[in-house]
Amino acid sequence: MVAQEGGARSPQRSVAHQKKLLASDAPATIRMAGPGVPCDVVAIEKRRDGGTRYWCRSHRADATAKGGTPATKCRAADITPIRDEDVEALDLDKYLGGVALWGAAPAVYDTTHLPLDRGIHVHARPTRESEKEIDLTYRAVRILGKGLPASGIVVNDVDALYFMVSSVFGFSMSYVTCTHCGWPHLDKDWFSVHPHRRHLCGGCGKHFHDRVTGIGNPIMHVRDACGIGKHKVGPAAKTLDIKQSEYPGGIQIWGSNPAFLWTQHKDEEEGIHVHAFSNSGQTEPELDDTFRELIIDGIHFDPVMVRVSMAQSVMPSLKNRVRSINCTTCGHAQFNTGEEAFVPSPKHTCSECRCRFSAPGRMRNTIANPLPGILADLAKLALRPPQQHRLDLLSETLQAG
Repeated sequence: MVAQEGGARSPQRSVAHQKKLLASDAPATIRMAGPGVPCDVVAIEKRRDGGTRYWCRSHRADATAKGGTPATKCRAADITPIRDEDVEALDLDKYLGGVALWGAAPAVYDTTHLPLDRGIHVHARPTRESEKEIDLTYRAVRILGKGLPASGIVVNDVDALYFMVSSVFGFSMSYVTCTHCGWPHLDKDWFSVHPHRRHLCGGCGKHFHDRVTGIGNPIMHVRDACGIGKHKVGPAAKTLDIKQSEYPGGIQIWGSNPAFLWTQHKDEEEGIHVHAFSNSGQTEPELDDTFRELIIDGIHFDPVMVRVSMAQSVMPSLKNRVRSINCTTCGHAQFNTGEEAFVPSPKHTCSECRCRFSAPGRMRNTIANPLPGILADLAKLALRPPQQHRLDLLSETLQAG
C-alpha cells in the first residue's frame, strides 16, 4: 500500500524565506537507508501530465513506475550509502600549510591492477615546508574549522564529482536548499550542466523554485562559510615522454580538474596527471605528477581532450554517446567543445571543411572526442588490457525529473 503524503498539494513557500543552513542543524546528505531496508513509498506530488509522482522516504529516491504508478522498488534501493565510518574528519585549522580537495573520477586509462579510487582525494600539509601528511581518497569528508559549524560540514563523493563536471564545462555553482525541507540540493548529470530554477529535492522529493537560475552543489556551502573563493590555476611546467614497457606495473592517466577547496600557498597546476608503477606489487607510484605535455609510446595527448573526456565519463546520460568521429567528407578528427561537448547531436559540423554529416553507427545522437580512439591505439601497445571502471551513478535527465 502506498501512503499519501499530506503536504503533496500544499503551495510552495516563498523563496524569499529559503533558509540557509549555516549551523549544526544542516542535514547531512549521506543519511539514507541501504540495501535490505524496505522502501517506504508515498505519493509526493502531481506531475505536469496530471499523473502522480511517488517518492521513497527510506532511500530518498524516485519510486514512480511507468504510467505514473508506484514502483515496487525505488531507484536507489540497491545503492550502498556512505556510513559514518566512511567519513574522514579534516580540520582546516590543523593544516595551515594548505589543503586541497578534488573529486576523484576514474582514470581515463588504467593498466594497473589497482581498484577504482573513487571519492574525494585529499592533500594536507601541517606547514608550508612540510611534506604531505595526507594524500588519500575518502568517500566523504567532514570539513571542520573556523567559520564552519562545530559539527562541520560533510561533503560526499557525488558532490565532488559533479563539482568537477560543472567546473570543467565552465558553469558556476551556488549553495541551494529546498524551500520545503531545507535539504542541501545537488544538481546531477544533465542538471549539472544546464542552469535552471525548478529543482527536484533529493531530501523530500518535492519540486521547488530557487531565486535565480543556476546549478546547486552543497560544496559551495563550505566555500561560502570559509570565505574561500576561486584560486589561481596555471599550466603545469613539466613535460613527459615515456614508454609503457618502462612501467610494467601499469600506467594511470587523468585530466586535471580544479580543486573544490584549495588553501595551498601556490597556484594549482593544470594539465594531465599521471601515475606510473615499476611493478604490479606497488601501491605507491614511482611517477606521480601533472604535466602540460604527455607522450606515451609516441602518442601525443591533448590536456583539454583528456579533461573533457573524464568529465563526460562521469555523466550517466552520456554513456556510449562519446565517440571518436571523423568527418565523412575530409576525414578530419572531430572534437566537440562548448555545449556540443555535453549535448549529444544527430549532426556534426566538421571543424576543418565545415561540412555537415551524421556519425556512422546505430547511435543517432553522439558527441565527438578523439580520445577513445587514441586510447584504443595506446592499448594495443600495453602489457595488459586497460581496466574499464564504472561509477554506476544514476542517470538524471529532464525526462527523468
